[in-house]
Amino acid sequence: EVQLQASGGGLVQTGGSLRLSCAASGFTSDDYVIGWFRQAPGKAREGVSAISISDGRTFYADSVKGRFTISSDNAKNMVYLQMNSLKSEDTAVYFCARTKWVVEALSPGVYDYWGQGTLVTVSS
Repeated sequence: EVQLQASGGGLVQTGGSLRLSCAASGFTSDDYVIGWFRQAPGKAREGVSAISISDGRTFYADSVKGRFTISSDNAKNMVYLQMNSLKSEDTAVYFCARTKWVVEALSPGVYDYWGQGTLVTVSS
């Protein structure tokens, strides 16, 4: 019933921008947190950003602060990740996911539903 669909990935050059979208359905998101995660080849999945739908509180990994911006369109059940000043180190499969836990919003283990990933490739 609960579905999360990530989209918007692609191939960009270093310094370029992409906007990822997460479409949520099957639940009321008002009391949930939606997070973005990524997994690069040979590396563990890591939290990138998250947003608390009820109060708009946002969270960012240190590696993306100042470059990425998370936002939501609650009427459309959409969450976006605007990715600017992209680096080769940002290359990864990006996932969106849902949790009710705000304190550990960037921890993959607290998320109970995950969407399929969208690939972001940043070339030199």
